[in-house]
Amino acid sequence: MGTLTGKTAWVTGAGGGIGEAAARALAASGAHVVLSGRRQAELDRVAAAITQAGGAAEAQSLDVVDADATQKICDDVMARRGRIDIFMANAGINVPNRAVNAITAADFARVVDINLNGVMNGVLAVLPQMRARGAGTLILTSSWAGRHPSRLTGPAYTASKHAVVALSHSINQDEGVNGIRCTALMPGEVATPIMQQRPKPPSEEDMARMLQAGDIGAMVRYIAEAPPHVCINEVLISPTWNRSFTGVAEMGGMKL
Repeated sequence: MGTLTGKTAWVTGAGGGIGEAAARALAASGAHVVLSGRRQAELDRVAAAITQAGGAAEAQSLDVVDADATQKICDDVMARRGRIDIFMANAGINVPNRAVNAITAADFARVVDINLNGVMNGVLAVLPQMRARGAGTLILTSSWAGRHPSRLTGPAYTASKHAVVALSHSINQDEGVNGIRCTALMPGEVATPIMQQRPKPPSEEDMARMLQAGDIGAMVRYIAEAPPHVCINEVLISPTWNRSFTGVAEMGGMKL
């Protein structure tokens, strides 16, 4: 039996990358994990892998921008399991044409809608039952870009991830008295498929030196397993070989 045995965790953006790794790590600690995302086939794959490893998981597809659908999943889980102890808001996107002189109004709105509004939709859904129990753990996936603005990530992603950090602190200010703690998780570059959406995708060599999804999964498990009186407000984590410091040749040999 793991530390999280008997607890229910809900992870959005769980069909791959950080979300998948986090779900696997929480399940390995004993949590029953609800996997949400837009790709049902990938959610089913992750759920099957967790089950095969001896864990418990279920898959429920979701577009986090849809507040009603988000609430419906929360209500369904509550009806069947009676509690959601851990909520990880991990779903997020960026767009290839992301610079100020390239991004469109529609793309800007889409990034903010998923990366920020989609986070809050989940938070608002789970908070009432956490308040009623006087306990709950929220983990909001921000980014290194949520602390350090970067031309590499672009204005929409950078602004939305800064906002997630601010949201996390606001939750702690209001909800800590109710036994609820929230962590803003700010990883640097992680070797996940989203990297291929960059204007110039990183090389295999660069990907090998980045954080790996399992590194973040282990951190998520550590946060969730912390004693209830401990609130880990922020985690800023990067590769030792940090391209934010060394520079990234992105366009025309210019370092970004």
